[in-house]
Amino acid sequence: MKAFHFVIGASLALATVAIGTTAHTQDYPTSPIIAIIPFAGGSASDVVSRIIFDKMSKSMGRPIIVENRPGAGGNIGTADVAKAAPDGYTLLGSGLGPLAANVTLYKHLGYDPERDFETISPFAAFTIVVVASDKLPVNSVQELIAYAKARPGQLNYGSVGIGSSQHLAGEYFSQLTGVKITHVPYRNIGQYVPDLMSGEVPLGFQWYPNVSAALEAKGAKALAVAGTKRLEALPDTPTTKEAGLPDYIASGWFAIVVPKGTPAAIIAKLNSEIGTALADPAVRAKFQQQGAEPVFLSLDQSKKFISDEIIKYRDIITHAGIPQIE
Repeated sequence: MKAFHFVIGASLALATVAIGTTAHTQDYPTSPIIAIIPFAGGSASDVVSRIIFDKMSKSMGRPIIVENRPGAGGNIGTADVAKAAPDGYTLLGSGLGPLAANVTLYKHLGYDPERDFETISPFAAFTIVVVASDKLPVNSVQELIAYAKARPGQLNYGSVGIGSSQHLAGEYFSQLTGVKITHVPYRNIGQYVPDLMSGEVPLGFQWYPNVSAALEAKGAKALAVAGTKRLEALPDTPTTKEAGLPDYIASGWFAIVVPKGTPAAIIAKLNSEIGTALADPAVRAKFQQQGAEPVFLSLDQSKKFISDEIIKYRDIITHAGIPQIE
């Protein structure tokens, strides 16, 4: 009889917990949310992430407190969120590197993007712009390919580091066109731009915000944008398809993810909130000012997107023979 009463009591207790959890999920959020950005403050990734988090905060009626935790190509902040409580109160605004390319690039990542996270949705993409120093005697992608093929290994291109989207975009360009170009990694974009303008490192596969100043100063020229449509910020610059290189589509992207195990209702709400934020004309205008394109996918599409990107960049990195980082 005592055992019977214990089972009934346990069942009631579990039911109470379940009801409490459901109610808590329905009320979500009831307190401030922490959003980790694993990149430096002031970077393009930081700026667009803060734009969407600000809009989501206002819509959800609770503060979203942004913390920058850069380091190890974005891996440090990303790993921190992988270990956070799966309750919807810790979000991660991360990107192509930590959530896709670094799976292959790093020997010890400390997390698994597919196993340890639920992808809410990508939210922004920076289309790669093929740029050349004004001192480089080329004015189109086809002229660049011919120039590079005549000088194998002599043309340098800069990026913000090994494994960055700019580095891998250069490797992808090399693989598609058969040219041999040399990668020069920099610690930050501020170090690279003067060398681009001087012609010392005359080539780049960059996000528009990184080279806008050089383009406006006429120290560099945009040869093509590696997207399906022209950038509003560069209306006279052709797409790579228009420039005769249709398969070269490349961008850096950012997504919001949460720790695996986060309740499905919270995941669905966050996905909806991202869609609502990106539909706001003011948010889209702010993205446009940064040279970013809004991106939104359903939950199923988002999961497949990450899986596909991991495979895509594994193939690019492996084919390029980029050594793993310890």
